Amino acid sequence: MAKQGLSAATIAAQAGGYIDAASGGVVPPIQPSTTFARDRNYALHASGNIYARDDNDVGRVAEGLLARLDNAQAALLFPNGMASIAAVFRALPTGACVLVQTQIYWGTTKWLRDFCTRRGLNLQEAELSDPAQMQQLCADYKPDLVFIETPSNPWLRSTDIAHAAGCVHAHGGRLVVDATAATPVLTRALDFGADIVMHSATKGINGHSDVLAGVLATKDPEAPHWQAIATDRHDAGAVISSFDAWLLIRSIRTLPLRVERMSQNAQAVAEYLDDHPSVETVFYPGLPSFADHDVARRQMLGGFGSLLSFCVKGERADALRVVGKLDLFHRATSLGGVESLVEHRHTIEPHTGIPETLLRLSIGIEGVEDLIADLAQALAC
Repeated sequence: MAKQGLSAATIAAQAGGYIDAASGGVVPPIQPSTTFARDRNYALHASGNIYARDDNDVGRVAEGLLARLDNAQAALLFPNGMASIAAVFRALPTGACVLVQTQIYWGTTKWLRDFCTRRGLNLQEAELSDPAQMQQLCADYKPDLVFIETPSNPWLRSTDIAHAAGCVHAHGGRLVVDATAATPVLTRALDFGADIVMHSATKGINGHSDVLAGVLATKDPEAPHWQAIATDRHDAGAVISSFDAWLLIRSIRTLPLRVERMSQNAQAVAEYLDDHPSVETVFYPGLPSFADHDVARRQMLGGFGSLLSFCVKGERADALRVVGKLDLFHRATSLGGVESLVEHRHTIEPHTGIPETLLRLSIGIEGVEDLIADLAQALAC
């Protein structure tokens, strides 16, 4: 039986206390089989396994571990983060009203616009990190579902989850929080009132840039919406492989350590950039001067995450010059990995109004003095 009241560090390091019953191994075995035999009377094997779409023992271990980290009652793994987001919205009936935060991960926004148009969902987009706007829009539209991302990507806006939950629940709706940038180590969104928390486990949870995965978790697995999500995952086959689930467990065991180091590094980098004469603005919730710092401080416990953005003074060419001069930061898309990355967001999404001078950094676990030195030489005139 799993012990209660343990820290996230202990739960993660011990993989939730897992011991393989067959061998005594402290690491879950990988079972690659896609189907499972019955006996001569056609009775199921003692495991109850039938087919690997849902019957994935190591996947169940990973889901149980992730549920514990998010203080949830149930979790479901998906092949990637977008598959988990899609599952949330696919489970809604035609005609449902959904209220979605603006200026979040562009992939989410693009997919939602297309999907809601095809399915006849009433999509309303607004800056939901504004508490007054959240309250007013929930009262006006009485949405069936509200979707927020905190901290947001790439603006790092922090939305008050508890306030949002109160506004949504007052009108009978459900709140879904994308907490990818925070990870369960820094923010347990369900504890602040969210109905479902989503993570792109590809990012910080895995943290080694070698697994695609997404996860949803809830405290109410009997809710009709959650049951519809679980049914759709099974029927549509949006499942994770045994090997990817095994890799995810391996990575989760160091998650608290990695998040702690990356948050410390990111805080130091943000403070350095905030004082740099070649930097216009820094977006990082750990800076006291940042607009949403107080909200982030209330709901991010132990650090402010690995993601930050900043605008270089000048024009597009100046930002690209800085990107090109960086030696340690890899010029690549993603976040939350052990290696530091830099991305010129306007190149990726030029049609969204993103400033041409904005650079997004994902801070890794390297020596922070090396990262700051690399930024210093790149920002030098």
